[in-house]
Amino acid sequence: MELNILKDIVIIFFLSTFVNFVFTKIRIPTIIGYLLTGIIAGPHALALIHSSGQIELMAEIGIILLLFSIGLEFSLHHLLKIRRIVFWGGLLQLSATTAITMFIVRFFDIAWPTALFIGLITALSSTAVVLKILQERSEITSNYGRTVLGILIFQDVILVPLLLFVPLFADGSNDIASEGFWLILKAIFIIGLVYVGNKWLMPKILHWIALTKNQELFFMSILLICLAIALLTSELGMSLALGAFLAGLMISESEYSHNVFGNIIPFKDLFTSFFFVSIGMLLNLNFIAENALIVIATVILVIFLKMTIGMICAFILGHTLKGTILVGLAISQVGEFSFILAELGLDHSIISPFYFQLFLSTAIITMALSPFLIQLASPLADRILKLPVPGVLADGLFPLKQIAIPQLKNHLVLIGKDSRALNLSVMAKYMKMPYISIVFDPAIARERQEKGETVIYGDAVNEPILRKAQVGHAQVVIISIGDLIPAMVVTEKVRILNKHAEILVRTRYVEDIEELYKLGANQVVPEEFETAIDLFERVMKKYLIPQKEIDIAIEKIREDNYGIFREKGPESEFSIKTHFPNIEIKALNIDADSSLVDKSLAELDFRKVFGVTVVALKRKEEIIEHPGSEETLKKGDIAYVLGKSEQIAKAFELFYPYDAGDSTDRSAEN
Repeated sequence: MELNILKDIVIIFFLSTFVNFVFTKIRIPTIIGYLLTGIIAGPHALALIHSSGQIELMAEIGIILLLFSIGLEFSLHHLLKIRRIVFWGGLLQLSATTAITMFIVRFFDIAWPTALFIGLITALSSTAVVLKILQERSEITSNYGRTVLGILIFQDVILVPLLLFVPLFADGSNDIASEGFWLILKAIFIIGLVYVGNKWLMPKILHWIALTKNQELFFMSILLICLAIALLTSELGMSLALGAFLAGLMISESEYSHNVFGNIIPFKDLFTSFFFVSIGMLLNLNFIAENALIVIATVILVIFLKMTIGMICAFILGHTLKGTILVGLAISQVGEFSFILAELGLDHSIISPFYFQLFLSTAIITMALSPFLIQLASPLADRILKLPVPGVLADGLFPLKQIAIPQLKNHLVLIGKDSRALNLSVMAKYMKMPYISIVFDPAIARERQEKGETVIYGDAVNEPILRKAQVGHAQVVIISIGDLIPAMVVTEKVRILNKHAEILVRTRYVEDIEELYKLGANQVVPEEFETAIDLFERVMKKYLIPQKEIDIAIEKIREDNYGIFREKGPESEFSIKTHFPNIEIKALNIDADSSLVDKSLAELDFRKVFGVTVVALKRKEEIIEHPGSEETLKKGDIAYVLGKSEQIAKAFELFYPYDAGDSTDRSAEN
């Protein structure tokens, strides 16, 4: 028996590794890979798994750890921030989907408790799949992303009472009053247990354990708390999953909750994979083949129903047409927690094996289609917007006011949907630089407009939005989108509209650099690498390495990793940086205590000493181009210096005399 379970685990890991490797390459969530693994290895396909009982046991542990981690992440403070979306959006979506589904199911002469139960499990969407996709697309903080998150949070919260009320749906529940009374008592006990545990018990217990400074003991204690409370709720006639959620909830407000979450994540991911594999194993392929028309019709009906209700909810919450489509398609699948409820329903004879298989087939297919539907949402919305759509549908119930965009030249255009782009606009405003921001989120756009900022709401993929931001006359365009494909599209369109603008693009990975340069970017900043450089620079400063040596080291690291793609312009355009990639221009301030003050360029002879050339000076508002050798440097001047990065780094000390431990870099790269 032990050998059989080991063989089964090896088979599952092998198939999961292979399938998820392929799925990762084509950017499909790994959860779908686990479901496919279960289908392939299950008894209805290749029948590779023999110890299905042990696999189901590990899946049960996966459910416990999954619900425990959700309880840990559950924050009342965060919930209050998006309470309008969570309570009104979530309640409307769940109620409408449940009611309409129940109404449809009743046409097939199904008893109302079963119809209500089917409506509830259909209403739940997949938190794991949707949030994974939104994170990969950098859209979880967007306006529509926050709405989707709020609805999913409401569904996660409502799962707890649903787990509690499942026995009441059973056909054998004749004495509803008696069972309701005991249910109320259990609910009061649970609320009291969670309150006492969250307020006093868990913080003290975890503090005592943490004082031992024994990480192994800490982890064992966490597992003990999780499993013990899950077992307690099971003994009270409730589910293990509910107990695990309550255990996480009791620890969530503790100062050790983040440490607990960090410890539990690897085990949660491992055992949760068994949960999804076990779900895939339950899927009967013969059932799908024999009932293909029913399955296809049910899948289409569920997606259409959930998408439509999701769109209506989003519209009521004030989204534009594009936002409503994005929200509707994002929550159009059936979720993983529906599996838990469905299995409980099967155990309590609330649904028959036929309807369980139909639900299972529908849920797995809709989850598998989710990545493609979400990817389809934006192009679909763009096509619909080209039609004569009524203004109230296109702009939403709370449209943004139209602001007058001043005629600008040589300005800065900021394009992005994350905090980085928004922070750049704050910096530009502080420096009194003329700029226009293109923001993807109407709520943020409205907030910024009310503060008097020049902000345009829209998707920069659309050329009219770029024209409205006067990209054709901009001097610098910063694209901080994160997702590679939209960034490539925007970069190409900006370069077509403006042949001379300096285009700076933020991307995630170094391997994205070449594609963006080919499309016209001048500089590409891969955040994974630049974050590492920033951290390493701070480390070197702590070791009191002179700034000159730090600059030279960093330039060398960048050169070795970016290669020929560093600060490369369009190939068709001649520029110093295109043909001489090692040459840079930096602006250096001349301080009052600098030894350069009141000295002429002839005396300093930068070219001979450092190998750099002063190509221009800025004195107050005056620009002195090609200063002669007799030009004297004054306090407060800005010298524009041309040369290799390491040469400029050596000259840096003359402009800013400091001790070796001084960590202030006051140069501004141009």
